[in-house]
Amino acid sequence: MAKPSVDGLGKSSLDMVEDNGVDRLSKLPDDVLLNIVERLDIADVERTTILSRRWKQIPAILSKIFIMVASFQPKHEGRKLTSDDIVRANTNVLEATRSILVKRAGGPHTIHLLRMQFYLGDESIFIGHAVANTIATHKVASVEFTILTKVRTKFTNNDLLTHGRQFMSFLDSCPNTFGGLARLTLENLRLGESDFPKIFSICKQLEVLCLYHCDMGIESLLEVEHSQLSELVIGRSVLIKRVDLKWVPKLTVLKFNMFRSQDDPFCLGYVPLLQTVSIINTGFSWHKMLKISELLGETAISNLHLNFKSEKIWVKPEGRRQLLPVLHKLRLVNLINISEECDLTWIMFILQGAGPFM
Repeated sequence: MAKPSVDGLGKSSLDMVEDNGVDRLSKLPDDVLLNIVERLDIADVERTTILSRRWKQIPAILSKIFIMVASFQPKHEGRKLTSDDIVRANTNVLEATRSILVKRAGGPHTIHLLRMQFYLGDESIFIGHAVANTIATHKVASVEFTILTKVRTKFTNNDLLTHGRQFMSFLDSCPNTFGGLARLTLENLRLGESDFPKIFSICKQLEVLCLYHCDMGIESLLEVEHSQLSELVIGRSVLIKRVDLKWVPKLTVLKFNMFRSQDDPFCLGYVPLLQTVSIINTGFSWHKMLKISELLGETAISNLHLNFKSEKIWVKPEGRRQLLPVLHKLRLVNLINISEECDLTWIMFILQGAGPFM
């Protein structure tokens, strides 16, 4: 798709310095210059606007906008962020969001990707409302939220519960915003049993969902039914006993990072397009030996990634007859951190199970 033209934006003598080559960037073609600037987050983009009148107009025509809270945090290494630092950074995200979106409100250019990262807090609702106004005008094609929590390490159960309540309040206050999200990343939440079904029902356009240390308490059961979800990432959510993918017709990627359940970490229902399965786990004595044929059920995948992270192996070798139905489409397999005790025979059971196509 062609980039919007920057012609006629009033290039000054500072824009094109032909004699000494000081401003070589401004000599670049419009589409190349936009491509470079679109790789920056909004804080860096705003800094470029002081270079010339041509650069000043660029934020209003960018097709990709990244507003990341990390850009507004203190850069002192080793210094722990204070509550004031976090509130100040979130406030800056809010101001940047309002500034950039208001400037574009009456313009003809669509934002193809709006990617935002911010902390869960009082400012979140105002950020959500600002984005909702843009979604309502159909001036943004895809919106991605990464929502961080103010307590990110050494959190207590009360912290998780507080974060969960804060997020659901945010969701309830901005249903139109969440209804337009394509990607959502959450961390450190403890939600109620009815909360995930509510999230799935409101986030109707969601294509990618990443959950890090999110659960509903000890031995939680997460049931997923969603018509648009194509990628699901479960990371460090060790209290979830099992994820039941009951009806996810567009799911192509499933990633698990760490589980404690004594049973299979997930159950595949209707997932006809599933292609990639990735499991990363440290094996303990209580972990059962997973059988790939039982775990994948009737789903034939093309990419398999297994990272054992320790000497304990938690996958049980199976025969070709059991594995062929689920691995006959396998094209890529990654086996990482395998114990030295596992010889070539152990590794070959997967390749043999994939048949003659590997």
